[in-house]
Amino acid sequence: MIDPVIASRLQFALTTIVHIIFPVMSMGLAPFLVYFTWKDIRTDEAIYEQLRRFWTKIFAISFVVGTVTGIVLEFEFGTNFAAFSTTAGELFGGPLAVEGMMAFMLEATFLGVFVFGRDRVGDKLYMVSAVAVGLGTWLSAVWILIANSWMQTPRGYELVTENGQTVVHLVDPMAAYLNPRFGYMFVHMQNAAVESVALFMAGVAAYYVFRHHVWGVQIRNVEFWEATLKIALVALLITAPLQVLHGDMYGRHVAETQPQKFAAMEAVWDTESYVPEYIVAVPTSLEDITDPRAKDLFGIGIPGGASWLASGGDPSAEIRGLNSFDTESPPVAIVFWAFRAMVGLGFWFILLAFWGGYRWYTGELFEDGLLHKALMASSLGGIAATELGWIVTEVGRQPWVIQGVMKTSDGVSPGLTGTEAAITLAGFALVYGGLLVLYTYVVVRIIRGGPPSRGELRSVGGQSAESPAGVTGDD
Repeated sequence: MIDPVIASRLQFALTTIVHIIFPVMSMGLAPFLVYFTWKDIRTDEAIYEQLRRFWTKIFAISFVVGTVTGIVLEFEFGTNFAAFSTTAGELFGGPLAVEGMMAFMLEATFLGVFVFGRDRVGDKLYMVSAVAVGLGTWLSAVWILIANSWMQTPRGYELVTENGQTVVHLVDPMAAYLNPRFGYMFVHMQNAAVESVALFMAGVAAYYVFRHHVWGVQIRNVEFWEATLKIALVALLITAPLQVLHGDMYGRHVAETQPQKFAAMEAVWDTESYVPEYIVAVPTSLEDITDPRAKDLFGIGIPGGASWLASGGDPSAEIRGLNSFDTESPPVAIVFWAFRAMVGLGFWFILLAFWGGYRWYTGELFEDGLLHKALMASSLGGIAATELGWIVTEVGRQPWVIQGVMKTSDGVSPGLTGTEAAITLAGFALVYGGLLVLYTYVVVRIIRGGPPSRGELRSVGGQSAESPAGVTGDD
């Protein structure tokens, strides 16, 4: 019979891995939609209305599916992790409640105006609705990440006994909510979301640009896809280098506050100095795949790089090994390889960004078929890298659900049986898999349908965007 702890962890991992796709899309699209709306109102150029209307469809479906899958996650704290909820409810419940009452309601209230109200409200109110929807999306991340970051670096609390149960009592809300990890997580996550959407936009646009300019296929509204590709590249040129630079600071913070997680990220078992940072690591035996040890791997790395990362500039710095900790080690293989894959993707995105920027500079952006293929192949790479980052974050914290306070095995609902956990795991796998397939189908349909033609656009008042008299015409 399956262990209820393992089944509960697998269920939460499954639902989180699927759910995170939708907030990444909505959070990443939010700044683009605010920009498109502002340019649409300010310039009245048809291209910006096309961009706003097309990407709003994908934003809306991402918001809806993300809401459904996110609500289920909160229920899992009661069904599968009731002991954790009882212990940390005073701190954990507050941010989740505020997220629902403030951020979600702000976003949901103005989403209807933003999606359906362009011809029914004035420019100022419509612009306010765009900003409110984007702000609500990002505020949701604030409160969710406050809760999660506290689990990584708990502050502002004390443990007290109530009715024979040890619980977390909040004594300093500011210290708890603005814990040392929150700033790192928020910047890294939000930048990752924008980068992921930029890659997605660039990959989709590259497909149509490639077919038109390289294969010679006539594409309706090709100017739309050309503009999308350029805008996505600008965003990628900003976010890709920032993600790597901030990741360096984030990694140093992890080394200071969660040394066991950092040791797992680098597969350091014995305390040592001059630890290399492997950008590419190749196992020298089959055992190295499931039991990686830095000194046994063959790879392309930076001598002393991991020590330099941990210390902030000293390649001879000592890294504490996993064998020196009293608690059991995290699943090192998962953390180590996920971290390598995430970092490798991060550097690949930088290469893509500068490759595209160079081709744009030389006037060959639309003719470089190899670049188009690379962008198409990388269109979901940002989401994959985000998933890998969360795997490192959550699996690397094990065996703790609250770092240094409560182990994951102690947080599972005490009355939960292995059979019950296995049944719900299978059920969630079926339902979430179905939702993901349905979401993918709808998004693909939207992309295949393309943007509205110039002749289909309507300005406020119902007239065509092409002419005051309502004359229309397809491209």
